[in-house]
Amino acid sequence: MSDLTNASIIRIARASGEDALADPIDLAERVRALRKERGWTLEQAAQAAGMARSTLSKIENGQMSPTYDALKKLAVGLNISVPQLFTPPKNGAPAGRLTTTRAGDGEAQVTTTYEHELLAGGLTRKAMLPYRARIRARRFEEFDGWVRHDGEEFLYVLTGVVRLYTEFYAPIDMKRGDSAYYDASMGHNVISLSPEDATILWVTSLA
Repeated sequence: MSDLTNASIIRIARASGEDALADPIDLAERVRALRKERGWTLEQAAQAAGMARSTLSKIENGQMSPTYDALKKLAVGLNISVPQLFTPPKNGAPAGRLTTTRAGDGEAQVTTTYEHELLAGGLTRKAMLPYRARIRARRFEEFDGWVRHDGEEFLYVLTGVVRLYTEFYAPIDMKRGDSAYYDASMGHNVISLSPEDATILWVTSLA
């Protein structure tokens, strides 16, 4: 393959089997961005790709047009396909969304078993729902059956000791710093084993 600096000649295979021309992209900038996304130095990236550091440096600085063999090495080292070197990330430019929740400013939701403080309330259409919870329950019997909902869930113990009950696994006792990640459609409940109410951070996927 010749003159690979012109990205418009790179064809991307669609799921339908048709070909589509990729939008032009700066290869040097793309390779540099992919390397930095992985937190790699030039030396680390060159090692992963099986090429000289000086060669990779020239590619990143637009001082040489890599051969197809060099592109294949780069793709393997970065764990992507060759066409992906010439296509921008699917999400395009970052949306730049950001919100902060000061301590104690979250939206409170109280139940007989949990006291929730919803976080990141300033953003709508989130992919995740983060919230801090005070665990008031001390016995499994305090719940009206299993809690179940769509998505996946991450639990991180902030203070105290809790017991995580799940529908298909034995109960798990967890202390400060312990965490769990599980399918939220599986029945689950949490109780505090501490004299005081334990607190946890919960993050639930909404996608």
